Amino acid sequence: MEYFIDSGDRAAFIKYPMVAVFLFVFLFILIAIEITLSAVNRVMYQLMSPEEKAKLAHEESLSFQESTWFKNLMHKLTKTEPIEKEGDLLMDHDYDGIKELDNNLPPWWVYLFYICIVFGVAYVFYFDVFGGDNQEMELKKEMAQAKIEVEEYLKTAPDLMDEKTVVLLTDEASLAEGKEIFTMNCAACHRADAGGQIGPNLTDDRWILGGGIKEVFHTISNGGRDGKGMVSWKTNGMKPKEIQKVASYILSLQGSNPKDAKEAEGEVWVDESAEKTDAPEK
Repeated sequence: MEYFIDSGDRAAFIKYPMVAVFLFVFLFILIAIEITLSAVNRVMYQLMSPEEKAKLAHEESLSFQESTWFKNLMHKLTKTEPIEKEGDLLMDHDYDGIKELDNNLPPWWVYLFYICIVFGVAYVFYFDVFGGDNQEMELKKEMAQAKIEVEEYLKTAPDLMDEKTVVLLTDEASLAEGKEIFTMNCAACHRADAGGQIGPNLTDDRWILGGGIKEVFHTISNGGRDGKGMVSWKTNGMKPKEIQKVASYILSLQGSNPKDAKEAEGEVWVDESAEKTDAPEK
């Protein structure tokens, strides 16, 4: 239905010109069928006997009285002459026994012809003079808009999150869930207080693979250094939203200084993007 009713600011017949072409062709076929049936009826009438013609005329008279409004409408659209007056319309030339009637063009055909001319002029002006969007341009615009909408969706879709779109969580509910996930999956290597055991201490200011939310999310998702035992939790059934909560919980432990923590490893991590954002203008 969207091809027949446009919800935008343009008429559907302009936005989808093929719809108009289809409707005109469909109407033309219907009219051609009507003309063909009419021609067949005329031939059949010529083959009737006088008695059959009189009977038919009587039946048509009764039918005409019952549906005068429809007959009047059809007469206005076709301007057909009664079959009894065909002799007055015959043209002089005769080709192998075939004679031609000097009928005027029916009004419906003339009106449709004029409508096609108006439509054609409007079509040319809209697309070629005023630069209206053709189907290819409309497709490009719709694809560009769809790309923007997909990007916006990815920013908030929890199961489609990655290190580029993840943000730090600070609400108590998310941190509590992150702590529970950490205890179940990470405490064996990093201790329940994240002070470090087989894995490094996660509470100091030094990081081996980066200490921002994006870096920690990436490390948990894809695993640590080759051969160092840190597995990829993304491939072990942990969803992006869960990884985000664990990473946020780990970062909330910074500076907690647990007892007997493992010696710091790596380098002091500085959020360069935050420094650029907070830097005063010169």
